[in-house]
Amino acid sequence: MARDLTPGTGIRSGRLRVYLGSAPGVGKTYRMLDEARRRQERGADVVVGYIECHGRRHTEGMLAGLEVLPRVRRSYRDAEFEEMDLDAVLARRPAVVLVDELAHTNIPGGRHAKRWQDVEDLLAAGIDVISTVNIQHLESLNDVVQKITGIPQRETVPDEVVRRADQIELVDMAPQALRRRMAHGNVYKAEKVDAALSNYFRVGNLTALRELALLWVAGRVDEGLRDYRATHSIDRVWETRERVVVALTGGPEGETIIRRAARIADRTAGGELLAVHVTRSDGLAGASSGALAQQRQLVETLGGSYHVVVGDDIPTALLAFARAHDATQLVLGTSRRGRINRFLTGPGIGETTVDASEDIDVHMVTHEFTGRGRLPSLGRRHSPRRTIAGYVAGFVLPWVLTGILSQAHHSVNLTTDALIFQLGVVVVALLGGATSALLAAVIASLLLNYFFIPPVHTLTITESNNIVALVVFAAVALAVSTVVDHAGRLTSRAARATAEAETLSTLAGSVLRGADALPALLEKSRTAFGMDSVALLSRTGGEVLAHCEAEHPGAGQDSATTEVPVGPDAVLVLTGRRLPAADQRVLTAFAAHVAAALERERLAVVAAEVEPIKAADRMRTALLAAVSHDLRTPLAAALASVGSLRSPDVEFSPEDQAELLATADESLVKLTRLVDNLLDMSRLQAGALTLHLTETHLDEILPRALDSLPDPYAPIQPLDLDTAPPVLADPPLLERVLANVITNALRHNAPGAPVLVTASHHADQVEIRVIDRGPGIAPEDRDRVFLPFQRLGDTDNTTGVGLGLALSRGLAEAMGGSLEVEDTPGGGTTMLLTLPAATREEPVHERDFDR
Repeated sequence: MARDLTPGTGIRSGRLRVYLGSAPGVGKTYRMLDEARRRQERGADVVVGYIECHGRRHTEGMLAGLEVLPRVRRSYRDAEFEEMDLDAVLARRPAVVLVDELAHTNIPGGRHAKRWQDVEDLLAAGIDVISTVNIQHLESLNDVVQKITGIPQRETVPDEVVRRADQIELVDMAPQALRRRMAHGNVYKAEKVDAALSNYFRVGNLTALRELALLWVAGRVDEGLRDYRATHSIDRVWETRERVVVALTGGPEGETIIRRAARIADRTAGGELLAVHVTRSDGLAGASSGALAQQRQLVETLGGSYHVVVGDDIPTALLAFARAHDATQLVLGTSRRGRINRFLTGPGIGETTVDASEDIDVHMVTHEFTGRGRLPSLGRRHSPRRTIAGYVAGFVLPWVLTGILSQAHHSVNLTTDALIFQLGVVVVALLGGATSALLAAVIASLLLNYFFIPPVHTLTITESNNIVALVVFAAVALAVSTVVDHAGRLTSRAARATAEAETLSTLAGSVLRGADALPALLEKSRTAFGMDSVALLSRTGGEVLAHCEAEHPGAGQDSATTEVPVGPDAVLVLTGRRLPAADQRVLTAFAAHVAAALERERLAVVAAEVEPIKAADRMRTALLAAVSHDLRTPLAAALASVGSLRSPDVEFSPEDQAELLATADESLVKLTRLVDNLLDMSRLQAGALTLHLTETHLDEILPRALDSLPDPYAPIQPLDLDTAPPVLADPPLLERVLANVITNALRHNAPGAPVLVTASHHADQVEIRVIDRGPGIAPEDRDRVFLPFQRLGDTDNTTGVGLGLALSRGLAEAMGGSLEVEDTPGGGTTMLLTLPAATREEPVHERDFDR
């Protein structure tokens, strides 16, 4: 697409081409360099403004033959950094410049804070720019990516910058292929591969990022297609994607037609479901808000989207919405009107929509409510007392007006008489509705004819203009009364809808208050319905679960009680005025929210009761695991050594005696360490030991854990421990966990290979990985390794998963973490220890565990 001239210069703006990657390492920079070489072969003046190869030899090889502009060096916090020299690129003025990493944040000292701002300067100077960016760096997806990967992206670029690009090319790769590239060392250095594959580059993360990239680019393509159709005035639907629009009225047939439309959309890959409800321009469509809310939830559950449009002509509004979204099919329910109703009111919405649909396929879905509608009511529904008052006024008021006008017939004329009678009809319409106003209009027309139109006191009319006047009076009286009744009905509905909306909005806010939800709901229900008191009672024993009452209750003579079930075990009792039937819908919503709040409180109590039991069970499991294995081995070795030394049958040499004593000493040291662990955990289980959770640095804990290993010269390789954030843990317990896990890894590691200990920050947790290159653990055995009798068993004394894993998991969970097993890419076992990250604001605190 052509770009505008740069304001004030007359220079055509440069063109921007962006390679959008679904994840790091998919080959964006390589593709950009490949495009640059092709342009250079065609004779274009191409230079490299800034390229980041990340040490990848294949990417570095693509730079051969391209002119690379020198970078500018800037100092920041006692370190030197290289940045793109924007002034050098502008002075060089090439036809095309390559600028990698569009979302990069510049080192302070340059023109702009962001690299994309540098790119805008280049474009304004008429230089074409080829750049790259990953999907996780788009501003609109920043929070979504963080939820998926757990890693915040601090460098972002506004979506609009990328959207304005003349060309956007997606660089994509299957997650498994990308992970293979990483395992082969084509993305990161070897020492970072394991941590990367286990964190950001998980298959699930890569799949989600790939879907985000595809959807974003698809949306951009869709925008371009719409712009093209608008530019070329193309009104007809292009069936590039199957989009199904389902029209909702809020009626009982809604769920049936939604499911039918969802099945139609699912028949084709990429089908899209859109539900739309057309409300009148006055905002009063008469549909049930509760039914629409349920239908909206169903649409979203089925993967569709819900929309509301305004329009008095429903077929026109539906088709306009469908064409605006390039829909291919429109689904409507058949009319609920009966035959008489259709005969009186003419074609319905479905027939009119079909006639005007043109290239959009319209599906009329039959349902069980077809043809079961009733004739429209002529008047609005009033209370019985007001309805009776309306009929009485419709009969009496014309006679009263006749008496008054008869006394003043010398001072008023026939026109005034007719207008006063018409005013009376309007008053009756306001009081009792259209039906009572019709009665008043008939009586008023007869009285006007009998008493005021010559010849009086007869129902005959001699002058033709008086006949016309009487007919016009009757017609105007009926029309005005109908309009007044309709306006009154809409006003009443609007007031009630507003009140219900405000009430339900406040109700939702009360539920979100958490622990205070139940008292807030009861108080709101009392004030909303003007009751004296509201109580939540148990159905079994009548126990009062919650209660609130007004400070000054009303008189008790007309007091009434309204009961609404709240789940299977409680009932909501409102005492005060008698509630009309119209309030039952909102009251039912209150009851549903009260039931939810009550269930949430019950679950919170149950969870609080279960947590100590779970903690004690974890401790008990760890104790059994340790006692069943670790006690027996050193004790047996010590007994065997001491027994051999005391045996009178064998005479040992000094070297053999020293070896037996060393064996006994080593076994007793192991036994002492284990007993200390068991005693600490016994006190912990009994509530006599307090976990001192504090900010703990991993690079300080690991050396102490290594000192306790049997082999102080074991090949251990720590990575990134000094850059990992501190964890919230008990330092001595964390030391024991790491020592046990590393000892297990050393026992099963491949000969000569080091055991890697890495740490990374993932969301609000720190993940510590102990990685070995041993035989690995089968997926079906990963839970069993933490159970007792799983290392040595009763017969095999050479294989297994190691000592102390059950104890280590129990201690990790006691500190609020976890210990799991993962595969090591390339073979081996990775023990994943997850602990909560400590923040600077978190105080040191203690956690007590009771029995």
